[in-house]
Amino acid sequence: MITIVESGGANISSILFALERIGVKAEWTADADKIAKASRVMLPGVGAAAEAMKQLHALELDECIKSLTCPVMGICLGMQMLFETSEEGNAKMLGIIQSPVVKFREEPDKTIPHMGWNVVALEQKDHPLVADIDSGSFFYFVHSYYAPFGNYTVGACSHGSEKFSAIVAQDNFMGCQFHPERSGAVGSKILENFSRL
Repeated sequence: MITIVESGGANISSILFALERIGVKAEWTADADKIAKASRVMLPGVGAAAEAMKQLHALELDECIKSLTCPVMGICLGMQMLFETSEEGNAKMLGIIQSPVVKFREEPDKTIPHMGWNVVALEQKDHPLVADIDSGSFFYFVHSYYAPFGNYTVGACSHGSEKFSAIVAQDNFMGCQFHPERSGAVGSKILENFSRL
């Protein structure tokens, strides 16, 4: 069972359908008690960082999420929320991973947002989240802000001259900048791996 945090505005249905396709049961809730007792927690996110954090705080879920000891996976903005700050609205994030989230710089022939399929190079091939996934696999991205490369980087990607974290992990907290639910079979494998942690 995966418990999905309903923090407002997130496209929960596509994640639920993706999990259903691989035979994984899921529930979505904004109930802090249910989240605290969950065996696995998924934190999706779409929209603006500051507004998403405001919603988490209003629901009293920010401290709940930070205290979790079960496997936790953030998706897209949900991954960025694991970090310290974001340049998007100068938002204070959850601060689980001590690094800022920054905006892509404008460069010739570089589109912002970074949207579409891109290749991910695995930096930590032995991490269980990427079990049986080849380095160089393609995943589907939609974002204008990113987490820099660091010792928490499991998978890395480049857009223009900037290298960024596509998959991160620190202790029981993990995240994917891409959308695994929109990334075909390889995205389904990420979700399956998470469901078995």
